[in-house]
Amino acid sequence: MNILITGGSGFIGTRLIDNLLKEKHTVKIYDKTISQKYPDLMIQADVRDQKALIEASKNIDVIYNLAAEHADDVTPLSLYADVNISGAKNVVIAAEKNDIKKIIFTSSVAIYGLNRGTPNETMTAQPFNEYGRTKYEAEKVLLQWIEKDENKTLVMLRPSVIFGERNRGNVYNLIKQIASGKFLMVGSGENHKSMAYVGNIASFLALQTTTDKGVSIYNFADKPDLSSNEIVHIVKDELGIKKSTPRAPYFIGLLGGYIFDSIAKVTGKKFPVSSIRIKKFCAETTVNTDKLQKSGFKPPYSLEEGLRNMIQYEFKDRN
Repeated sequence: MNILITGGSGFIGTRLIDNLLKEKHTVKIYDKTISQKYPDLMIQADVRDQKALIEASKNIDVIYNLAAEHADDVTPLSLYADVNISGAKNVVIAAEKNDIKKIIFTSSVAIYGLNRGTPNETMTAQPFNEYGRTKYEAEKVLLQWIEKDENKTLVMLRPSVIFGERNRGNVYNLIKQIASGKFLMVGSGENHKSMAYVGNIASFLALQTTTDKGVSIYNFADKPDLSSNEIVHIVKDELGIKKSTPRAPYFIGLLGGYIFDSIAKVTGKKFPVSSIRIKKFCAETTVNTDKLQKSGFKPPYSLEEGLRNMIQYEFKDRN
């Protein structure tokens, strides 16, 4: 198949491309950032550039839409809508112009909101931030696209927090804080987190080239879920840290997050601690993956193996 991947230079896209090339697919990367690993596959352009995306989509069989603004501290806030919603609209237009019948989209469990139990794919959306809202709006754009033609295929994946080698997201920041000895456990640590290792999500995404017609929506997380305490224990064990972890009540940690928010607003600097990161870290953020498990997918790695792989790559092999 001829495959176009928007946002393909990122850490998910790179692992996905590894898998797709092994399956002998022809891949083009559409990204504003040049891929260090696959520069020869690049089309350097922005998903907001409709004309460039239409041109890049000629003779393509499948579009993977991975392009997104997803960090907690994106400014201005309008970037979330510009990239996530307008980008999805441009992908749809490019698919229509080039008669492409299959789109595979990475959404997010952020559409469900926080502390909502263990939502499955039928739960109504209640996003708590602009990222979750714009991902949900992007889903609606794609669902409108497939309604027009029963021969189309749409796969929407709603991953939990994704981590892995070469990622600099919240899991990396947590590991970095623990490694530096500056980590403070906020709250009880008994809350559980659904997480997804990049090696597993890339493997699942690569399999979706053979998905049948219609709409398929999956929550994606590696099971069983770990508590915050268990995650910290695995990190400390892999790093050989024996020192006990200091703790603070949730309200103290949240107050500290608001203080850092204020400092960031005044100075323009970004800090690893913020109110939204405290809220997310202390929240019970689990999702139901029964549908994923019934699909027959067998993840190549366990959740703990994924964490240890990331720690080994980012914090041990480089020392």
